[in-house]
Amino acid sequence: MKLLSKLFGNMSLDVNKLVDNVVTTDEERKELKIKFEQIFLEARANAEEQITRRWEADAKAGWLPANIRPMTLIFLTFVFVVISVFDGNLGGFSISPAYLPIYQTLLICCYSAYFAGRSIEKIKNK
Repeated sequence: MKLLSKLFGNMSLDVNKLVDNVVTTDEERKELKIKFEQIFLEARANAEEQITRRWEADAKAGWLPANIRPMTLIFLTFVFVVISVFDGNLGGFSISPAYLPIYQTLLICCYSAYFAGRSIEKIKNK
């Protein structure tokens, strides 16, 4: 980090300062804000479209490309569960507290992705 600061000096990109230096009126600020929001929304829509295209291409490519993500998820989940269950459980069963936040995060992500994703798909299809 020190090397970069020696090479480039104290360069920090603050968008607000940059905008304030270029834009002088409130109307220009509002226009710029609207343009930034449009750019952000277009970028997000483009990213979602690319993901959809990738999934469609995977589904058309055959069995393995269509199922590699689910198989990877199943494999990693299985390995994690096996490791966390057998980690230090030779005498009595107890899950190490180090694994609890990981399980909590995985459950929240999986349930919210599945149920929220399915709900959104059903709403979009109507």
